[in-house]
Amino acid sequence: MDVPDPYGERALLTPAMTAGHDSVPEHERERLRSFLEAVVAARLAPVHTAVAFNAAYFGYDLGGEGYGASPLRPEDFPVVTLGECAPVLPVGAMVCVTSGSDPLFAEIVYREGAHPEASAHGDVPAWVSGAPAGATGPGEPGEGAAPRRRELLVPDLDAFGPALRLSPTQLHRLRTRQRWINANGHLVVDVCYPSQEAAQRDELSAYAEHLLSTARDQLLSPFVPVSIAELVGGTRDENLRAGLAGIFDTIRDVLDSSELLRTWGQYAMTRTSLAECWRDTGPLGGDDLRSLAATLEHAAVPVKRRYMHTSAHPVYTAVGPKLRAFPGAADLLTGTGYAAAVCRANLALADVIQRDSEQGLFASGSQITLDDAFESGGVWRSHHSGASEPSGDPLRPAGRGWASTLPPEAEAGMDLEPVDLPLADDTSLGSGELLRRDSTDVVWSAPLRLAHLSEGYFPLPSEAVGDLCWSQGRCPTLRLELSHPGQTVNEKEAKQDVAVGIEQEAPRLTGILWPLDFFPGLMIEVHRSLGGATIRMTTRPLRERVLIGDRETGHRYDPRVLTREDVPGSDRHGDSAAGLGPRQLVMRTVRRCGLLTPDGHALMDRVALPTAAYGQLPVGAETVSLESAVVELIEERVLEPALGSRDALGQPHHPACDGQPVIALIGYRPLERRVIRPWSGAEEGGALLGVQFVPGHLRRLRPGCSPSEVQRQAFRDYCRRLGKADGWELPYGYTFVTEHTRGH
Repeated sequence: MDVPDPYGERALLTPAMTAGHDSVPEHERERLRSFLEAVVAARLAPVHTAVAFNAAYFGYDLGGEGYGASPLRPEDFPVVTLGECAPVLPVGAMVCVTSGSDPLFAEIVYREGAHPEASAHGDVPAWVSGAPAGATGPGEPGEGAAPRRRELLVPDLDAFGPALRLSPTQLHRLRTRQRWINANGHLVVDVCYPSQEAAQRDELSAYAEHLLSTARDQLLSPFVPVSIAELVGGTRDENLRAGLAGIFDTIRDVLDSSELLRTWGQYAMTRTSLAECWRDTGPLGGDDLRSLAATLEHAAVPVKRRYMHTSAHPVYTAVGPKLRAFPGAADLLTGTGYAAAVCRANLALADVIQRDSEQGLFASGSQITLDDAFESGGVWRSHHSGASEPSGDPLRPAGRGWASTLPPEAEAGMDLEPVDLPLADDTSLGSGELLRRDSTDVVWSAPLRLAHLSEGYFPLPSEAVGDLCWSQGRCPTLRLELSHPGQTVNEKEAKQDVAVGIEQEAPRLTGILWPLDFFPGLMIEVHRSLGGATIRMTTRPLRERVLIGDRETGHRYDPRVLTREDVPGSDRHGDSAAGLGPRQLVMRTVRRCGLLTPDGHALMDRVALPTAAYGQLPVGAETVSLESAVVELIEERVLEPALGSRDALGQPHHPACDGQPVIALIGYRPLERRVIRPWSGAEEGGALLGVQFVPGHLRRLRPGCSPSEVQRQAFRDYCRRLGKADGWELPYGYTFVTEHTRGH
């Protein structure tokens, strides 16, 4: 099979991929797999999921030009000035590092912690392994909401081809100065995180946040092969975030399922390169990797003294510094070679553990487990077991080093009984937004709540009713004009008389007759001309209809309110769990009690589910039926498993916090799926099989060809949809393929 071109006739990334790998047809996955296998084989560093996304999304050229062969504009890259405190640069970030007269264009391809307490021989104090960002010592997590952490970043300086590559002389000068990069060609920086939450994000979440904020212009560039805005049908942050998560999930699955690749965490390597490494008898080859595994196995074995054995204590070994201690390894650990060596070493250790031990326990009595996957290339814990160790996956980072230094009261707190998850971040749920206010008009928007529907009211900002007069206990009345573009509203709903009440803390419209297809989370825009007797409400249509969970709509909505309130057992006639089956009860509980994210995801402690569902811990058949329902919903991808942690007070967190016990979560992720309408206005269910929607995308032209004026204008319109009001011209050598359907 020929390797696909990101700028070829058919785009590599498709709308189906924004919903995750289970939604992608096999032929689409196979095309993407073929391309990514070639990318991993071509690049010197292991390819992280974020870097694989870049290759497909930004158009990586396999002929040696990298991203330099694409029409990407380097001026869209975030400019980074490194100083005392650096910004967050996740793996995948494409940056221009200001370095005096020689700007450094690079793609960050690897990232790890670079704690100064890690010794040159790989020994790490216990408290460093699994410590949260900002920790200052054993059991001391540090203070302040904006923690710092020293990190080592590996930039690929060849990613953009010869045009933006530094000459050997320039690179030597920068390495000698060691002001922007060190002698090994790496960035060692003190990263300033904006918050504790940001410091706890996993690599892909951090990269998604980077793309949606710092690198937004780059993400929404019209010069990428196919824009994510076209794939998800808009530029709303919640749509883009969900679409990125789906594509990341698809890419990770494609890399994991390849017979030619192996993965360590998020990093992919070719099986061929790993086999060559094991056969190599030189530095960091098979002999050194076997020596590394043996060193870890015997690191904590008690030393026999004259009359007694010394006591055995866990030993924590960092892979990165340990590799530097091997003779002749220094030159192999410069540039991207360091990332390759670290990932190969970790994968070799994992293979030895899986082949020669029982859950990390070797016949010698030594137990080896991965304790921290981020710090110094990975920290492994060696312990000579005189007593039984906690069971679990030895390759899942446990953070026991940091946990062992916590005060006794904190350790006791870890064993608290599970509690119901709070309605996290719900204090501002559904709050309105004032859009315009002047001397004549007030315009605002707010999501419809379940209580609004059941009680027939809608809150008003005080600015909208300041001109109204209340006399003798009578409430003013207004004429409500309600419109719902694209849908029919009957006469009684379109124009109705409503009262303005002040009985509650805030004023509200009362006595509203809501249309039957209005639902919790639907965004309502309200306009009132001050001094007038009319108030207007309208919904705002989306570009096309979407399906979120079981709810289909063609209008703007608030995903958080939709998740919380549009649940089984709740509608305008009542809100009760009575009579719900196990599946509906699980869905209601997760969505109502889970930790809520801005894009409407809900994550709940799996252990706490039965208590939250029944108000007390059930026994017998109720527990079994709930667990069976959870398993079914996860298998059907309605819910998904996730990992979090529990703090010293028993409260769950997501993502998992370093140093806290890992717990299982149940996640509800309401992906917004485009509703493809059948041809000729046919009813749903009558769509033609084999018809595929193809979004608008750039395509590289054959030499001597040029785009038509129609294509040039279509590209200008496409740019405007991405927010470029004046439009841009097609780059030389490319045409624009307008959205269409393929099939019959």
